[in-house]
Amino acid sequence: MMSNNGINFTPLWNNGPAPGSFYNFPQNQVKSNSIDDFGVQRNSGPITTGTSIVAVKYDKGVIIAGDKLVSYGNLARYHNVDRVFKINENIILGMSGDYADFQFIKQYIDENILADFSMDDKITLKPKDLFTWLTRILYNRRSRFNPLWLDMVVGGMQTESEPFLGHINVRGRAYTNDVISTGYGTHLALPLLRECSEKGPLDEAKAQELVKTCMEVLYYRDCRGYPKYSQANINDKGCTVTDELVKENWDLALSIKGY
Repeated sequence: MMSNNGINFTPLWNNGPAPGSFYNFPQNQVKSNSIDDFGVQRNSGPITTGTSIVAVKYDKGVIIAGDKLVSYGNLARYHNVDRVFKINENIILGMSGDYADFQFIKQYIDENILADFSMDDKITLKPKDLFTWLTRILYNRRSRFNPLWLDMVVGGMQTESEPFLGHINVRGRAYTNDVISTGYGTHLALPLLRECSEKGPLDEAKAQELVKTCMEVLYYRDCRGYPKYSQANINDKGCTVTDELVKENWDLALSIKGY
């Protein structure tokens, strides 16, 4: 065997490795799991998931609420997990769907917020900006047949007097509305939200009471529900994220026959 500098090397033994190489033992050959072996891999569905998000836009701000449970299939696996976040002084965010996918996208959101802060140009990210960016990200992943299994609710203050509320789903389909709910809340909470919002503009007190009612209904009716939930409230006075608790009342069970 001839090296680059013209010096001849012989194997260490017959059929052995050249100097600087490792011997590939015939009995210990391990086949590498490469893309060529299995093809391109895709997520076929969410694994660890969070359930419904409830969001309401009122006259001076936005409220987003979601419980603090992340389920592993039918198992209530992870308790006390936040699914509602304050992104910056203008934006709040709620998520349903696969929590691992959300952790992935949250890293890029945080990087954008840090880059925005580092510019120090007195211009901060607004909710419509994040809403548009997330729409492009989710649609791009869906178009590549490798979606992020998420339902995202973006709320905040576009200006001091203009609240914003929008929703993006796993396919990148996006819309804005005064009331939004995801997951099982689409069937249980959204009718309650629409009934109240269609009567006229809501003030902050009515919006908070409406969200509280919806979270109670979801806890009683949704098997993925949980009594502890996070609630983010943003308006012209600032942004707060608080932990709330559903007041449970199971007296109705006493009236059921055979109980």
